[in-house]
Amino acid sequence: MANHKSALKRIRNSETKRLRNRYQHKTARNAMKKFKELTTKQEAEKMFPEVVSMIDRLAKKNIIHNNKASNLKSNMAKHIAAL
Repeated sequence: MANHKSALKRIRNSETKRLRNRYQHKTARNAMKKFKELTTKQEAEKMFPEVVSMIDRLAKKNIIHNNKASNLKSNMAKHIAAL
């Protein structure tokens, strides 16, 4: 276990951030799954900006890599085009 006050605080902070990152990542993944299940183009176009916004936020906070975010957005755009 940590011996310094600052190390104890770092442990508390990192746990809090880990839980927040995990929640945001899971929420975005669930939104992407719902998006992939959509069958009408209008619904998909309506939901697309919301999901892209979630993905961009994850990339901005370094929860996911920028290239992964770009790939996800590209695949979702292809999904809309295929409908």
